[in-house]
Amino acid sequence: MFSPQYLSGNEIRQKFLDFYAQRGHTVLPSASLVPEDPTVLLTIAGMLPFKPIFLGQRLPEFKRATTSQKCIRTNDIENVGRTKRHHTFFEMLGNFSFGDYFKEQAIAWGWEISTEVFGLPAERLVVSVFEEDDEAYAIWRDKIGVPETRIKRMGEEDNFWASGPTGPCGPCSEIYYDFHPERGDDIDLEDDTRFIEFYNLVFMQYNRDAEGHLTPLQSKNIDTGMGLERMAQILQAVPNNYETDLIFPIIKTAAEIAGINYAQSDEATQVSLKVIGDHVRAVVHMIADEIHASNVGRGYVLRRLIRRIVRHGRLIGIEGEFITQVAETAIALAESAYPEVRQQEDAIKAELQREESRFLKTLARGEDLLSEIIEKVKQQGKTQIDGRDAFTLYDTYGFPLELTQEIAAEHNLTVDEAGYTAAMSEQQTRSQEAHETIDLTVQGSLDKLAEEIKVTEFVGYTQFSSSAVVEAILINGEPVESAEAGSDVQVVLDTTPFYAESGGQIGDRGYISSDDTLVEVADVQRESDFYLHIGRVVRGKLRVGDKINAQIDSACRRRVQAHHTATHLLQAALKKIVDDSISQAGSLVAFDRLRFDFNCPRALTPEEVQKVEEQVNDWIAWAVPAEVAIMPLAEAKAKGAIAMFGEKYGEQVRVLDFPGVSMELCGGTHVSNTAEIGVFKIISESGVASGVRRIEAVAGSAVLDYLNVRDKVVRELSDRFKAKPEELSDRITALQNELKNAQKQLESLKAELAIAKSDTLLSSAETVGDYQILVAQLEGVDPEALKTAAERLSQKLSNGAVVLGSIPEAGKVSLVAAFSKQVNNKGLQAGKFIGGIAKICGGGGGGRPNLAQAGGRDPSKLPEALESAREQLRLVLSK
Repeated sequence: MFSPQYLSGNEIRQKFLDFYAQRGHTVLPSASLVPEDPTVLLTIAGMLPFKPIFLGQRLPEFKRATTSQKCIRTNDIENVGRTKRHHTFFEMLGNFSFGDYFKEQAIAWGWEISTEVFGLPAERLVVSVFEEDDEAYAIWRDKIGVPETRIKRMGEEDNFWASGPTGPCGPCSEIYYDFHPERGDDIDLEDDTRFIEFYNLVFMQYNRDAEGHLTPLQSKNIDTGMGLERMAQILQAVPNNYETDLIFPIIKTAAEIAGINYAQSDEATQVSLKVIGDHVRAVVHMIADEIHASNVGRGYVLRRLIRRIVRHGRLIGIEGEFITQVAETAIALAESAYPEVRQQEDAIKAELQREESRFLKTLARGEDLLSEIIEKVKQQGKTQIDGRDAFTLYDTYGFPLELTQEIAAEHNLTVDEAGYTAAMSEQQTRSQEAHETIDLTVQGSLDKLAEEIKVTEFVGYTQFSSSAVVEAILINGEPVESAEAGSDVQVVLDTTPFYAESGGQIGDRGYISSDDTLVEVADVQRESDFYLHIGRVVRGKLRVGDKINAQIDSACRRRVQAHHTATHLLQAALKKIVDDSISQAGSLVAFDRLRFDFNCPRALTPEEVQKVEEQVNDWIAWAVPAEVAIMPLAEAKAKGAIAMFGEKYGEQVRVLDFPGVSMELCGGTHVSNTAEIGVFKIISESGVASGVRRIEAVAGSAVLDYLNVRDKVVRELSDRFKAKPEELSDRITALQNELKNAQKQLESLKAELAIAKSDTLLSSAETVGDYQILVAQLEGVDPEALKTAAERLSQKLSNGAVVLGSIPEAGKVSLVAAFSKQVNNKGLQAGKFIGGIAKICGGGGGGRPNLAQAGGRDPSKLPEALESAREQLRLVLSK
């Protein structure tokens, strides 16, 4: 029986990179999990950072490259922990050729590293090829010597790689490891109990057009991927990827916290431990790459993974916070290959602790709701929890179905799984989650034109106008030769002073003109290296090949420059005054304002906001000149330059430095001296997501617009209140006090009226056994007055239960339950009881056992709800 030579995950990674480095490949660091490609939320494949090269949009700086790329995929998240090799986070070892070596060399090296470096016996390897790829088949058989019985031809679905309906594509060949060669040559590669695919070689040799026709590429490329976790499973002789040294120490830490033994645990417990091991690894790397939890985009992916960790922790018996302890193990495992993870340790643990703490509180609320649901089901004499209620628990409170089922079973109840699945399907249909595929086609029709037109040269850093040639015109996304007056167009120029939207800065406005033609440009977007000038032909006729003049709106450019530089000064001021660990989480640089989002776990105090504003204005007054330089990325980082959020950088970067104030990597347009900003004013500071704050501000001439609006409002208020501007605050405070007093008087009168109305109800109280019940509707009574009336009636009935309902205004229902101690002793809790009743009216609520309020949105259901309350009280109190 073959026993592979044990290699650690780190050793496998290093041997792979060394092997290809010795064969002329440039070793590149892993790209960030935040991709340059806008079509995907996260880096989902090893080849993704090379997409522009494969498209021909960017020339490679080297012919060969090798990487170990961090990847995140969530499309199979429900399979994580349940199969041997599904993960959200994984590392893809890859070797790439950009028009250099091709099929024969890639196959030879793939076989050499598998058999000679990693020591896998040739008789345990099986290869697959595309069914029409006779060339690859022959190489494996004749050059490598693989027996025909162990070369399998497979169809397009399995062995033909395509990025999308059009674009570069080609056949692929995969290498599989055979765990059970003793079963003979009756090979079924779909049998994952016997085979594991660990290396995929993609031969990118064709271009597919819109009609589906394949034409050979002039420059053929190699894209490969070897799964690090899969190779570790093979070489470490463990039953699944999770029990390798890449993940199992994380699992072991979680098991120790839970006080359990992984090996002795049942299957469900092992699944939960695997989920924790996988997800903790993922979130640690995501936060290290400056992804922060939120309710949108990649931030939502992070939050979802953290919540799954918490839920599975509870499933194995962990009640309190624990993720930071497990994260320490994940950080320790990653730091040798990814030192940035240790460097970001404090930020990682702070984010995890904050998210876990908040979600634990949410879970607690979910448990309360589940208790109410169970109570309602029992009162209705049912034995099954509605599937939609179970889905609400999952979708709103993070309760997994299995947890709801477990708790329900303790009460001899089941859960309607079909209803749960139906609700889940409806939600997925509504969902607009990102489509996680790699699309190598240029948006719109530019892919058809890319080889025929020149890329756009941007000259807007130093020029506000330039001569240019019209390279392409698009109308409704389709290329045309000309456009008449009145046409909405997208125009590509060979040269432009227009800045295309990027890095939070909006695109320039302006004009494209010739002797008889004028195009008003409202926006500029960038697609790869092409600038799309989006606007309308105002007069004349614009033609492809026309020589034109491109002129930006200089007033708008000056405004946006002031706002963009102000965001740099704002970030520097926040770091200096509030917390040096603050980092950018997003921005908008517009003509009329700026918006700056930053990671901070708390709100700024008014004093901090004032100091930040004063600091920015001080730097403006210092008249600090800008110094712009192009330098290697490593040199810029060594000098302390801050990278802008969401931006990707090549080897050469543009560094904007205001000496002694701010130094950032930035491709945007800026003032040449801080004095050009003029003045800076913060408008607001607020929270936009968990751990993310937002400052909105204005700078330069936009401050005058802001002050003019405020001055107009102040003058109107002064006229209305007959007061001087400096007296407005006192006048408004006095009016507020008068209003509060009037409201108190009104509430008191309403309460008295409600009491008067309720007293007339006492005679309608019903005796049930040893108790009295009173269920009634009071017209036009607000919630607070209804509560007062219920308390008074309960006191007068002494040993009784009171349920009152009212319609205080259109579209609203108010409900109150007041129960005596004797009623509580019969197992009735006012909070749980009234919450169930309110659901009939499309609402909910709760409170204490003796007094609780609820609300609803369907007044037409109030009589039905009150009748249900009466019947339930009779049923329980008559026993």
